[in-house]
Amino acid sequence: MIKISDRVKAIAPSMTLAMSARANELKAAGERVINFGIGEPDFNTPANIVKAAKDALDKGYTKYVSASGLPALKKAIAKKLKEENNLDYDPSQIIVSNGAKHSIFNAVFATINEGDEVLIPKPYWLTYPEIVKACGGVPVYVMATYRHGYKVTASQIENMITPKTKMLIFNSPCNPTGAVYTEAEIRKIADVCERYNLTVISDEIYEKLIYGGETHFSIAAVSPAMKEQTIVINGVSKSYAMTGWRLGYLAAPEHVAKAISSFQSHSTSNVNTMTQYAAVEALSGDNKPMREMVETFGKRREFMINKLEEMKTYGFDFVKPDGAFYAMLLCDNLYGRFYRGRKIRGSADLSEMLLEHKKVATTPGVVFGDDDFIRISYALSEEDISEGLERIIEFAKETEE
Repeated sequence: MIKISDRVKAIAPSMTLAMSARANELKAAGERVINFGIGEPDFNTPANIVKAAKDALDKGYTKYVSASGLPALKKAIAKKLKEENNLDYDPSQIIVSNGAKHSIFNAVFATINEGDEVLIPKPYWLTYPEIVKACGGVPVYVMATYRHGYKVTASQIENMITPKTKMLIFNSPCNPTGAVYTEAEIRKIADVCERYNLTVISDEIYEKLIYGGETHFSIAAVSPAMKEQTIVINGVSKSYAMTGWRLGYLAAPEHVAKAISSFQSHSTSNVNTMTQYAAVEALSGDNKPMREMVETFGKRREFMINKLEEMKTYGFDFVKPDGAFYAMLLCDNLYGRFYRGRKIRGSADLSEMLLEHKKVATTPGVVFGDDDFIRISYALSEEDISEGLERIIEFAKETEE
């Protein structure tokens, strides 16, 4: 019998995939499922981007390219970082990978040694700690509370630093909470990172999905010193509705980028070539479809916020999200109650019951490190948002002590 390695056995299975599979089973059986669990835009990839991929195929651009990325794409990324984030990177400092998740893995794998501690604000995107563990690191959590808008402070981070602390994984706008850190907050965090020489992985995949007057600021832009300690992660999945195309990228100090390029050349080689030509168009072409998508998300966000305010009457609460397309719904008042004879013991139970009995798919907060909540997405129509939240209210009314 083939034995599984200890490093892979340490990785937790994805509860989100299990919930998604069950939701798909119910849909296939003819049920009308309202899916709040989705982590992708419900828009098609813009036509100009699709055409760029088709043109690449028609021109025969189907061969290998550099493992670190198509030169034209790396130039487009460098231009984007300069114009939008005030960050100067040479194309040699940019690595194109198979999605932002792949970029994060490469960054951690290239910089973390066995036993190194990695600070991760909590609630966190569920993949962060699993990547850290897979690379031999030790996740250490910094709690971002509901009462403080799901943001950690510089002092909280500093209090968690030990001689083994090597890295901070920082995500703004944040999945799952939708929190967006201000420039002032980021500068204070950067000051701590500089003083303790912490490497920062700055996950900025949701940077264009910001609402309510907030703006994105990259921690790498704080100072030249901070830039040398930061690996910026981004991609085209969320902002350009290109989740299935699988293309992310990172920008890093030269020696780090060189090491990651060498590793990627032996692991995956280049991202599929036609996707890279599509990404050039996404970054350099007409961005009107992207702006319209963000505008729609903004309207849906306002619609959901209004509905969530009404739900406070039924014992729910939330923190207004300023970015991404998620909200965390506080539902711990339901814990300990019963639904059809079954006790609700936490967010996993609640999500399972909502799916089975109300055909509403949500993501339990326990997978993000906070069991008091379920994550709901507004990457779906206002009609579905309204109907889904009404079903959740109906569920709450039907619970018993």
